[in-house]
Amino acid sequence: MTSIAISNALLWVLMLGVIVALWALARQVGILYERVAPMGALITDAGPKLGEAGPRFEVPALAGGTVAIGGERARSQLVFFLSPTCPVCKKLLPILKSAGAAEKDWLDVVLASDGESTQHLAYYRDQKLSQFPYVLSADLGMTYKVSRLPYAVLLDERGVIRAKGLINNREQLESLFNAKEIGVTSVQEYLQRGAQTGETA
Repeated sequence: MTSIAISNALLWVLMLGVIVALWALARQVGILYERVAPMGALITDAGPKLGEAGPRFEVPALAGGTVAIGGERARSQLVFFLSPTCPVCKKLLPILKSAGAAEKDWLDVVLASDGESTQHLAYYRDQKLSQFPYVLSADLGMTYKVSRLPYAVLLDERGVIRAKGLINNREQLESLFNAKEIGVTSVQEYLQRGAQTGETA
């Protein structure tokens, strides 16, 4: 009986040690989460600059007609560059659909690519992208110096480039909207401003 009591006591001590260790680990994860800054879209210096008016395009749409990109308009415009052969683009399409629906009061989404129209038309239908205009224009991609996909450019109502960058996940896509909302060109700029304010305070 004595050995059983001792083993039970040791088990309880071990259990309490595990609980304390888990609590300490959870606390450290919470602290780390607070310290890690959100990563915005990966911005490149190539192409039209942030804060400048983007060039205006009139480009043909796969579904017919033309789509105006840039210039003054009633709503902001997100130009999302993609390709049927890009696996990350395909992964982001449900996220883009969700974001387009959530931000529909102020935002129009345009899908952009280039190449042979037959492949893109099949992709457009297979991925059920009819809620977005889909345009093909090599000039559009070259103007914005799009070298990697998926890439997005956010234009405001005046056609000014408010945010842009390489998009790999939901957070990076939403960082474009956040940048426009808080009046900065990127999440990185916002964090840098906060750091400078803290230093001068």
